[in-house]
Amino acid sequence: MRILFIGDVVGSVGREALRKRLPGLKGKHRPDFIVVNGENAAHGRGITRPIVTSFFEWGIHGITMGNHTWDQREIYEFIEDEPRLIRPANFPDNNPGAGWALLKAGGKEMAIISLQGRTFLPPSDCPFRKVDEILERLENRRIPILVDFHAEATSEKIAMGWYLDGRVSAIVGTHTHVQSHDERVLPDGTAYVTDVGMTGPLNGVLGMEKEAVLNKFLSGMPARFVVDEGKWQLNGVLIETDENTRLAKSIQLIRMDEDRTIIE
Repeated sequence: MRILFIGDVVGSVGREALRKRLPGLKGKHRPDFIVVNGENAAHGRGITRPIVTSFFEWGIHGITMGNHTWDQREIYEFIEDEPRLIRPANFPDNNPGAGWALLKAGGKEMAIISLQGRTFLPPSDCPFRKVDEILERLENRRIPILVDFHAEATSEKIAMGWYLDGRVSAIVGTHTHVQSHDERVLPDGTAYVTDVGMTGPLNGVLGMEKEAVLNKFLSGMPARFVVDEGKWQLNGVLIETDENTRLAKSIQLIRMDEDRTIIE
């Protein structure tokens, strides 16, 4: 099975890059499933119903979220009705929505799990214990399992990779918006990368206009961050799993921008 995961989509530039490049990626890599992190898709913060609808119309099968899950308040109105849109599973249990989902397409099935780290991010339940609970519920299903670990600290992400090695098909890191080049299949068969990178503005700072970010660093004063416009970048990974073991055979980086393709 082939799984295409696209990193954090940021604002209208990210959405347009995804819309334009997804047909080519589908044609070249023939993924069975496409999963996107959409927590920055609406003006850099959260997601809206029209964006969710568009993503699914473009052929995306599942959307993971992160620390900006609740920034667009309208999500409260529809997340319960859309099981393919998942917020971090280790948010408090009384939060609306679910933290994992089963996806079905073309006669195949896979599971996606969303988790959020606790280092340098708002308080949440333990992601390690929470993923244990979910995997217990999935232990009788012989299907590929993809985990999106939305976390700041590289140490926390690497630790989760080792914790889940051999237990899931892949664990992909999101949140830092910078693609790391440490992709590998761990010894017991789990594909891993510390951060997939972002899909959005190429020339800002993590997707935001660089002038405001520079001013904050130089002055120490509060600044209003706005999603940058202009040229785009798209980052993701392609994971191939073994049909028998459901573990990973390979993980390949995808990295491109408006001017060039570095890895595709």
